[in-house]
Amino acid sequence: MQKTIIIIAGPTASGKTALAIRIAQLFNTAVISADSRQCYREISIGTAKPSASELAAVPHYFINSHTIREEVNAGIYEKLALQYAQEIFAQNDVAVMCGGTGLYIRAFCEGIDEMPAIPAGIREALNAQYTQHGLPWLQEQLQRRDPIFYATAETKNPQRLIRALEVLEATGLSITTFRTAHRTQRDFRIIKIGITLPKELLHQHIHHRVDLMMEAGLVEEVKAVLPYREHNALRTVGYQEIFDYLDGQLSLEQAVTDIKTHTRQYAKRQLTWFRKDPAFEWFDPRNSEDILTRIKLAFD
Repeated sequence: MQKTIIIIAGPTASGKTALAIRIAQLFNTAVISADSRQCYREISIGTAKPSASELAAVPHYFINSHTIREEVNAGIYEKLALQYAQEIFAQNDVAVMCGGTGLYIRAFCEGIDEMPAIPAGIREALNAQYTQHGLPWLQEQLQRRDPIFYATAETKNPQRLIRALEVLEATGLSITTFRTAHRTQRDFRIIKIGITLPKELLHQHIHHRVDLMMEAGLVEEVKAVLPYREHNALRTVGYQEIFDYLDGQLSLEQAVTDIKTHTRQYAKRQLTWFRKDPAFEWFDPRNSEDILTRIKLAFD
């Protein structure tokens, strides 16, 4: 039987984890996370990690695998995830991948170009500028200095913009120079399942999840990682807003409202990314039997 990866992707709070576990149990296999932040041990509440019972239900890879002091990127993820897949394939014909980080899933499926090493000083200087001047400064810099990249960039994603500026500063070349669009052929089959909910229901799920995060102690978690606030993994929804609250820039109520707004915007960007890939078949996760039937058909 051909080795197969079943990918479950979609926006945040759409129900990916529960579905991936159910599919992994069906095949008696493991789940590889494709979430760029759940790998960090120090951040669990704001990353909506699977619960202890979910992690115990099937083996999981790339969850709590790294410390916040380590840099993880799409290139590193590609190598790690391929290793995880081979480990699972040694025992099983099927593995499940689950997550919402589109760049990581693409790197795993198609490969990713080697990016130049960035001297630490460049990253620190850009992070300091971003802290001082915010997202509009990053956007203005790239629009002026790298218009070709900017034309197709995720312009509201500070991590992506900082990354592009780092490459520009370190090499004098656009990050697009290092993207050859050369697709690596994998020696296993890939089935791509996309899930999402009607917009109003997805937004309800997002708001409820943020409320649960606050009850679970998100503010305390953010306080505990304050020394690492410049780390890319923390330049993200749920952490950035609480940093602003701790800095006295926002009330806690406004920070929570902002987290909900920014999470809705992030979910929209995730959907846009995944919908560009025609290989994804889309389902409503409430119709899980339809999804399981589709997957079983692939193995008949």
